[in-house]
Amino acid sequence: MSCKLFLLLEYLALSSVILFQLEPRLGASNNITRCIDEEREALLTFKQSLVDEYGVLSSWGSEDGKRDCCKWRGVRCSNTTGHVKVLNLQTSDHEFARRKFLKGKISPALLKLRGLRHLDLSKNDFGGGSPVPEFIGSLSKLRYLNLSCGTPSSKIPHPFRDLSGFEYFNVENSNLFSVGSLERLSHLSSLRHLDLSCINLTKSSDWFQVVSQLHSLKTLVLRSCYLPPINPSFIWLFNLSTSIETLDLSDNHLPSSSVYPWLFNLSRNILHLDLGFNHLQGSIPEAFQHMVSLRLLSLASNELEGGIPKFFGNMCSLNQLYLPRNKLSGQFSELIQNLSSGCTVNSLEGLCLYANDITGPIPDLGRFSSLKVLKLGENHLNGTINKSLSHLFKLETLSLDGNSFTGVISETFFSNMSNLQILFLADNSLTLKLSHDWVPAFQLKWLSLASCKMGPHFPNWLQTQNQLISLDISNIGISDTIPDWFWDLSIELFFLNLSNNHISGKLPDLSLLKSDDIVIDISSNNFDGPIPPLPSNSTFLNLSKNKFSGLPDCWLNFNSLSILNLANNRFSGKIPDSMGFLHNIQTLSLRNNRLNGELPSSLKNCSKLRVLDLRKNALFGELCHLAFIQVLDLSLNNISGKIPKCFSNFSMMIQEKSSNPIIGLANEILVVPGYIYYFRYLDNVLLTWKGSEHEYKSTLGFVKYLDLSSNKLCEAIPEEITDLLQSFNASVYAGNLELCGLPLPNKCADEESTPSPGRDDDANTVEDEDNQFITLGFYVSLTLGFFVGFWGVCGTLMLNRSWRYGYYNFLTGMKDWLYTAAAMNKSNLQTKFRVSLG
Repeated sequence: MSCKLFLLLEYLALSSVILFQLEPRLGASNNITRCIDEEREALLTFKQSLVDEYGVLSSWGSEDGKRDCCKWRGVRCSNTTGHVKVLNLQTSDHEFARRKFLKGKISPALLKLRGLRHLDLSKNDFGGGSPVPEFIGSLSKLRYLNLSCGTPSSKIPHPFRDLSGFEYFNVENSNLFSVGSLERLSHLSSLRHLDLSCINLTKSSDWFQVVSQLHSLKTLVLRSCYLPPINPSFIWLFNLSTSIETLDLSDNHLPSSSVYPWLFNLSRNILHLDLGFNHLQGSIPEAFQHMVSLRLLSLASNELEGGIPKFFGNMCSLNQLYLPRNKLSGQFSELIQNLSSGCTVNSLEGLCLYANDITGPIPDLGRFSSLKVLKLGENHLNGTINKSLSHLFKLETLSLDGNSFTGVISETFFSNMSNLQILFLADNSLTLKLSHDWVPAFQLKWLSLASCKMGPHFPNWLQTQNQLISLDISNIGISDTIPDWFWDLSIELFFLNLSNNHISGKLPDLSLLKSDDIVIDISSNNFDGPIPPLPSNSTFLNLSKNKFSGLPDCWLNFNSLSILNLANNRFSGKIPDSMGFLHNIQTLSLRNNRLNGELPSSLKNCSKLRVLDLRKNALFGELCHLAFIQVLDLSLNNISGKIPKCFSNFSMMIQEKSSNPIIGLANEILVVPGYIYYFRYLDNVLLTWKGSEHEYKSTLGFVKYLDLSSNKLCEAIPEEITDLLQSFNASVYAGNLELCGLPLPNKCADEESTPSPGRDDDANTVEDEDNQFITLGFYVSLTLGFFVGFWGVCGTLMLNRSWRYGYYNFLTGMKDWLYTAAAMNKSNLQTKFRVSLG
């Protein structure tokens, strides 16, 4: 035992010696792999300039467990020097869809990261500062810069001229070159990726020449740049054919004549081509067939006609074909036959023919086994949905909404769709028969089943869908209460539409919803009780046509709210003062409730209000200072006294045209890579026009409307408001028994006896006597006599030269006298008319 103990002690001693000898080396190695103190402090200073609402940088800290900045999220260090060489805080697509991004300013503390080569802060919101600060140009080792999705404008820093080693440059949406040339970029000779999307290049007539000098360029993205047309004389002088692989010129309103000549001179090596949202016309050119390496082609939102050319069927590399929002026509079976005639049937992963004029039923698509995205919505397709779709095992997006499909869909149809994330079946005549205990194989993120037949019970299978961020099950025939599990499930939702059902019960606390820019529409149901706490980060709240009571005073922090509709409920009491803190509100509807009391003066702070509907309550008071108001309905209330002259401040009602014809929300959201979901939700208002009610939705922005009828207004209608708008007929003032003046038929008591200011009675009497002879008959007689006399002597004058000369002088004098007399009498009549109105 003692021998073993001795050997053990000797082993431990030897181990200690070895460890002691290795310790300096291990320590040195640790010093190299751990981040440098100065750079850690710089990163912490950078973090302090940001607003991190969702804990994106929770791993960044100064406490012992978080001191090694090389292990922080988005930070990568050199294995040899320890310097930070990569800072990548790009928001992921999943986070971006949920509006989970950083905000704030880009701190110059980044200058201390002297070894930084890669900087990516894209898909965040740095609206408070410049997206390309001057100091960025001083990071001499920087090779990769991505600051896309910045919002303010700035100028490109001069130091960028010397960064010839730049390889990746993305400053999308920063308006850098709105006033000048792109010439500075021509010095970036190593540039391989250039993205200037959403930058106004209207005045950059040299854009084509500059990018053509970037001989290393592989990717060029100039989406939404207002590009001036390409000068045909330059097309053959500059050649990108040796390098370009990805080209995006979408949303520039370029005509075919400007795009095609250059486009078809491009290399056969081009892989991705996006020409969407331009003015391409006619049929799809056959010249596309020479792009044998093409993988993605988008010609969305143009004016293309005809069908899908047969040559697409032989493009073996093509896997994404996006042709939505054109004028393509023909039977769907014929279009598919052209695509399935060759090798494309095996490679095609995305087919988007959304919003065209395609007709007929869906043919067998089983051969397209690689399909992941199939968008056929808003066409004229009919019949039942082909069962072959259920064999598309890789399908992630299925959009068939807005057609004329009929029939029944059961759960077996979805049994093989385990990858499905987006499902749009809305606005068809479909019946979904899904068992109460069905557990789908998929996890959906976007679901729209509006107007399908699914009731009367709330769909229990939704309990399994815990990744939903957008849900529309409006008008599906639910006459049930909402189970408690649903509200726990929907915490990540940013879009929820349960409208036009018969759902009853009370709403729970919705303030825990995490997303930004939330849209909630639960209108036209049977919800009752008080309104629960609502998410303050909402942009659209429609709770109208329910049985809610008790209007909460909780609107202080709803800074993003644009549309609030609480009409046709049972709210009583006063309008809360906190509604005056809705600084971004455009539409506020409280019509047909039981509200009373004085209109809160705080509403004057709602300076962006375009629609205010308070019809059928018991309110009184005044409203002024709403410069953007264009629809104001105060009818059927208790408003008394005179009509305020300050209504003339409603300057938007004077303008004939509206700068924004649509009142609502319009966003574009990246759903999956390569696919943008255009989200639009319009406000609608019910207005009384010539005795009947009309709903305005897509044209609401054109409406100019004021209704003061059925109140207790009195005295004369102010002359100041008669300049406001086309709808000011008698009906908008009707029901105010003591109101008088034009355009009402009843005149005010002193309307005819009031003397004209600045004139005495004798002057008025003389003026009336002078003008009693100036009647319509006088002008008719004068004109008739003149012409009869003229033509009576005309023949004589033509025969006798001396008479003609003499009579010419006479007529010249007569003309001058008549002109003077007519002008004076016209002036007198206008003065008399103004006096009678005064």
